Amino acid sequence: MKIKFFSFFFLVLILYAVITYAIYLKGKSCFRHDSPWLLLYGSCFFLLSAAFPLGRILERSGFSAIAVPFIWAGSFWFAAVVYLFLSILIIDLFRIGNALFPFFPSFLTADPERTRRVTAWVVCASVLMVIFAGYINARIPCLTTLHLTVHKRCGDLRSLHIVSVSDIHLGTIVGRARLEKIVERINGLDPDLVLLPGDLLDEDVTSLKREDLGEPFKHIRSRFGVFGVTGNHEYIGGVEKACAYLNSCQVMMLRDQVHKVDDLFCLVGREDRSSTHFASKKRKTLQELMKAVDTELPVIVMDHQPFHLDDVVRNQVDIQLSGHTHHGQMWPLNYITQGIFEISRGYMKKDQTHIYVSNGVGTWGPPVRIGNRPEIVEIFLHFE
Repeated sequence: MKIKFFSFFFLVLILYAVITYAIYLKGKSCFRHDSPWLLLYGSCFFLLSAAFPLGRILERSGFSAIAVPFIWAGSFWFAAVVYLFLSILIIDLFRIGNALFPFFPSFLTADPERTRRVTAWVVCASVLMVIFAGYINARIPCLTTLHLTVHKRCGDLRSLHIVSVSDIHLGTIVGRARLEKIVERINGLDPDLVLLPGDLLDEDVTSLKREDLGEPFKHIRSRFGVFGVTGNHEYIGGVEKACAYLNSCQVMMLRDQVHKVDDLFCLVGREDRSSTHFASKKRKTLQELMKAVDTELPVIVMDHQPFHLDDVVRNQVDIQLSGHTHHGQMWPLNYITQGIFEISRGYMKKDQTHIYVSNGVGTWGPPVRIGNRPEIVEIFLHFE
C-alpha cells in the first residue's frame, strides 16, 4: 500500500510540474527574447514553484523560522497555479474558436504582441484579486446549525448540544492565534460535547510541539469533554506523536475505540483509513467496533473520511460526523470531491442515520477558500 501511495504522490508531482511548466511558457511568451526581465521572471517562477516543498524540508530539519516564508509563499502559489492554468485554458479555447470562426475585434488582432502583454497583466491582476478574496473568506468561519432527532432515550436528557470542528490543520498556516479564535467561538456556544473529526494538526508535529501551538485546546469548555479522531494528516506527520500531543492538550483521541459517556450515549472513534498506507495497520471494521456498543443508546461515530456510508446505516449508527473533503476548498476542485464522495459537504439522511460532512474550519495548502465557507458545526440532537 505504501508503494501505491508514493506512486500516486509521484504522479501528482509530475502533473504539477507539467502544469507549472505550461504556465511558465505562456508567461515567457510575453517577453522579448532579448528582454533583461526574462532571467528575473524565470528565477522568480522557479523559486515560487519550489517554495512549498523547500519550506517543508526546512521545517522538518529544524529551521522553522526560515521555513515559514517559503511555506506561505508556496501555499499562495498553489492557488495561483490553479487559476492561472484555468485562465490559460479559457483563453486558448477562445483562440481556437476565433481560428475556426473569427470573431475577435480588430484591435485585438492588429498587434498580437501587445495583446499578449495586456492579457497577461489582466489575468495576473484578476488571479491576485481572487486569491485575496479567498484568503479573507478562509479566515472567517461561519456557524452551521442543525436540529436532528434520534428516536432513542438518552437518560434524562431531552437534547444534546454538540459542536463539531474538523480539519483545523494547526501548523504554520493556521497558527495559535487562529486556534484561539476558534476555541473562543466554541466556548461562546456553550456546548455539552465537542467533537473534532480529524486533521487537527498539519504535517510537522515537532515544530508544532516546540511552539506549543495546541495549548488553546486545553481551554475548550464542554460538559462531557472534548474528543477527536485521527485524519490523514495526523498520519503524514507521525500519528503516535500527533495523538500523544493532542492527548496532552486534553483532547481525548479515540482510535478504533468505543467510549460510553455517563451511560447516556456512545461515541465511536474510527482510525483514519490512512493507517493502511502510512503504518501498514488495518483499522477495525465498523462491524467489529459496534460489537462493544450498546445500540439502545444513541450512537455517534466520528470517521474522518466519509467513505462507505451504507456501512454506517447497516450498523445502526444514529449520527456520523466527517470532514476531509474541504468541499474541494477552491472552485472548481469541488467537482472532483463530488465525484469521489457520496456527499462532499453538508447533511444527508440515509434511512434513520444522520450524516454530516463538514467543509472544515481550516485550510491545507493554499490558505484560500473559494466557492465555500469554513465552518463550525453546531448540532442540537433531540431525543424521543
